[in-house]
Formats: sequence, structure tokens, C-alpha cells
Amino acid sequence: MPSLLAPSVVGPLTDATSALPQLRASQFRAIQALAHRISGIHLPAGKEGLVRSRLARRLRRLGLRDFDTYLKFLRTDTSGNEIPHLIEALTTNKTSFFREPRHFQYLADHVLPDALAEGRPLRFWSAGCSSGEEAYSLAMLVQRHSLGRRTDVRILATDIAAGMLDRARRGEYDEKHIERLPDGYRQYFEPVRRRQSGHVAVRAPVRELVRFARLNLMAEWPMRGPFDAILCRNVMIYFDKPTQQLLVERFEGVLRPGGHLFVGHSESLSGVKHSLRFVQPAVYRR
Repeated sequence: MPSLLAPSVVGPLTDATSALPQLRASQFRAIQALAHRISGIHLPAGKEGLVRSRLARRLRRLGLRDFDTYLKFLRTDTSGNEIPHLIEALTTNKTSFFREPRHFQYLADHVLPDALAEGRPLRFWSAGCSSGEEAYSLAMLVQRHSLGRRTDVRILATDIAAGMLDRARRGEYDEKHIERLPDGYRQYFEPVRRRQSGHVAVRAPVRELVRFARLNLMAEWPMRGPFDAILCRNVMIYFDKPTQQLLVERFEGVLRPGGHLFVGHSESLSGVKHSLRFVQPAVYRR
């Protein structure tokens, strides 16, 4: 992403370690409204401290003195480059390989065997893929359980944050990230050949199954599906009920009949109207 320059009317901060800039109620409401309008993120009252501390890093990075100046910058940034940074700062990009392993066990026990038996193409979508661990976990699962019987597998992995997508595309991770991999999955990584790197890279056959793309879930979707499974896990916790309702309806529209929607175990479709059938905690089927 091109570097961002602060408006010329704003001078650099004289002390990068100075106290956090104040966040007035009116400024919080402006950020609250902007985040919801752009990405569907709901920032309830009580999150002022989180918003202040996380966005203070952006202010320092841009050389801006206060939140009024930052809001002006957002309004005048015709490139749209700052919005993804705003959203990335306000969300927690915590993920890991095979996170919530019961989901992957269900995929291995039900979704993959059904597709293999029918001999049809297999399509996955990791919606809110962060730094790529979920999408690569899917790809490794397919490699391990398809036993080379199919090549028509595609995994779409999307996120609004360009920085996260850059990391995901590289497919390189600290060796500590794979210490708790399930048995048999270390074979899908190779050492990064840099002196004292301490990193591993996802092997090419796994990487080739995944296509990363930037996507705002609240914007138009260029793909139409149908998907065998959509994993949108620990994403909807940031949305209010009306936004969750809209998103689940859209997911239903791109799931194939019999396709599955996986949400995070800390999430629920309670209060959301849908025609999906509950299968097990955090797993629903069209």
C-alpha cells in the first residue's frame, strides 16, 4: 500500500512517547459512525479507551497531533488508503492454525467426504482471513484428506486489512506458530532459507490452493459462489444485530444447497433470522 502523508498543515509530533491525545465524546461518536458506515463495525459505549489507545498509534505514524486532525484527514483522504488502517486498528487480528479444531474435524468427517464422493468441485471461503492461518489450515486439510484424488479445489480468503493480506500472501510464520499443529501437518511447511530467520513457509502445493483478495464484507461481493463452506469466525462479534442479519442473509445466498456456515464459538446466530439448520455449536447448514 502506498505510504500515507499527513496533511501539510500538521507538524510532526515533538515527542512520540508523549501522553495519548484526548478523545472527546464527539470525536468518539464520529469514529463510531464512520466505522459502522464503512465496515459494519459496532463500537458500543465503553470502548472509548480502546479506540483512543489503538488509534493513537495511527496518529503517531501519520504525525498528527489530535483526533480532530485525524478525522479531517479521513474526510479528505480521497485515496481511501487510511480506512483499512482504521479498521485494522479497531479489530483484533488474533488467529492460529487449526483454531477451534472441532470445525476442522467436522470438515474432514463430513464436508470433504461428501464432495469427494460426488466428484464435484470444492469451494471454500475464509471471510475475514487475517494473516492467513485459517485459509492455509483449510488447504492443508484438503491436501491431507483428498489423497491426491482431486485438483479442482479453490479457497478464497478475504480481509479488509491490506497489511494482513500482505502477511498472508507471504505465507511465512514464526516457528512458534506451528508448535501445536495436529500430528502430520508439519510436512506442509519448510524452513525459510534466511540466516537466523527462525521462520517457516507454507509449501507451494498448499499455497496454490488459496487466493487472497481484499474485500469489505459490507460492500458488493464480486463472487457469486456457490461455496461448500464459508468460515466467518470471530468476525461478527464486531457487528450489531442488524448488520449480522444482513451478512447471514448474504452468506445464505452464496452457499450451495447443503453448504455450511461456520461462525466462532464465541458467536451465535441467536436473534438472527435465517433458514440455516443448526448442526453443532457454531456450525450451520443450508
